[in-house]
Amino acid sequence: MDIPSNTTAPRPVDDVRPAAPVSKAVARGATRPGDRVFLGLSRGSGITLLVIMAAIAAFLTYRTALALADNTGNFLTTFEWDPAGATTGGKPYFGIAVLVFGTVVSSLIALAIAVPVAIGIALFISHYAPRKLAAPIAYVIDLLAAVPSIVYGLWGALVVAPNLTGLYSWLDDYFGWTGIFEYQGGAPRSLMTVGILLAIMILPIITNVSREVFLQVPKMHEEAALALGATRWEVIRMSVLPFGRSGIISASMLGLGRALGETIAVATVLSPTFLISASVLDPGGGTFAQNIASKFNEASEYGRDALIASGLVLFIITLLVNGAARMIIARRKEYSGANA
Repeated sequence: MDIPSNTTAPRPVDDVRPAAPVSKAVARGATRPGDRVFLGLSRGSGITLLVIMAAIAAFLTYRTALALADNTGNFLTTFEWDPAGATTGGKPYFGIAVLVFGTVVSSLIALAIAVPVAIGIALFISHYAPRKLAAPIAYVIDLLAAVPSIVYGLWGALVVAPNLTGLYSWLDDYFGWTGIFEYQGGAPRSLMTVGILLAIMILPIITNVSREVFLQVPKMHEEAALALGATRWEVIRMSVLPFGRSGIISASMLGLGRALGETIAVATVLSPTFLISASVLDPGGGTFAQNIASKFNEASEYGRDALIASGLVLFIITLLVNGAARMIIARRKEYSGANA
């Protein structure tokens, strides 16, 4: 049979021509003008964020260097805060030992109280409560996040703190032997009170994020567990909690970040003293944010540099907490929703 003249013969197998180069924008799917604009804006936003973070770190580092140049005390271990040198003949003498202890302890207390309660509320809303009841509860939880910090502080100082004496006495009776819950009387304006108040403040954040994660659990996982005869709690234990573990960690770290940087509420409730006590029920203590808020206006230029130096430490602690959270999530990525 004759082959028509307009028919193209197939190329030999060895005749492989190089493909035309593809631009990075095309490789990423940004072939239309709108896609290219969006790609540029997204990239610019990420770079801008990094620049802002770098600028904040540079500013804090510069002012910290000015403060530490004349400090006669050990910045990490000194238990006093006297940038003006009132007790040392005009020589600045200050440190952050008490502030680190107070910030970390109060935040851990808040996390220990808030996380179990938040997970319980999130599970109740997502898997136990009827729809007519779940929606109002979720609305109330969302409303707690909108309450200003000063309102929490006033409520904590006027209502919560005066009514904690009975709880502190009970803790002293049964757990005072540990030294951590030893109560010697006095106004309950302690790190424990701060931790309880912070727990109430971070509860909406942890609850809302955990609830949304639990609602994303594939229904097939739950139905498969039920088909095998699992109870509702077994379904939650075997399907819901493993799926939402990374989300719970992320929610907890968000709450911890809020607790670490809370200012007005802590300053309203706490009786600040530069002493470290083994008992979390003893009045006194201090946090970074509370110390900066209470002393910034009356501080001299050098005193403000000292407060900024303490702010740099809080900045570093926050970065370390977020980095640790990312490492934990990365190690347990097999439980994330994206890989389920």
